[in-house]
Amino acid sequence: MDRPVMATILMLSVFVATVQAQQATFTNNQNKTNMESNTIRLIIEGGSTFTATLVDNSSTQALKEHLANGNITVEMEDYANMEKVGSLGISLPRNDRQTTTGPGDLILYQGHNFVIYYDTNSWNFTRLGKIDNATQAELKAALGKGDVKVTLSLE
Repeated sequence: MDRPVMATILMLSVFVATVQAQQATFTNNQNKTNMESNTIRLIIEGGSTFTATLVDNSSTQALKEHLANGNITVEMEDYANMEKVGSLGISLPRNDRQTTTGPGDLILYQGHNFVIYYDTNSWNFTRLGKIDNATQAELKAALGKGDVKVTLSLE
């Protein structure tokens, strides 16, 4: 190869490497920003989307770390006409304490079950957060009567 062609190839290689490094920095900064946020998104199979504000504990920190690596889809089933519950597929640290729930509360049960309440309950479990600005009726309509898939992602 002659020198001008080699110089062009070298310049293109440097350019591509620079663009890739900038993209990686942007992605890392975006993940860091998302990790610092206390908000997650819940996408309900069928089209409804909610945001939720997380409490600050080791359970939510671990959840956000997992979500920084990708979304988590939870297959949820109805339990006792008051909640949807399903396995996260991962275990999170527990911060269990006596808790009374209400519509929209997000709970970690036994370290690996994700629960969305649409009614009240009182038990010893870990509070994760609460769905923002959703009524009991809106939650029941979005979650439906049977099984449902819910995808969690960083906001």
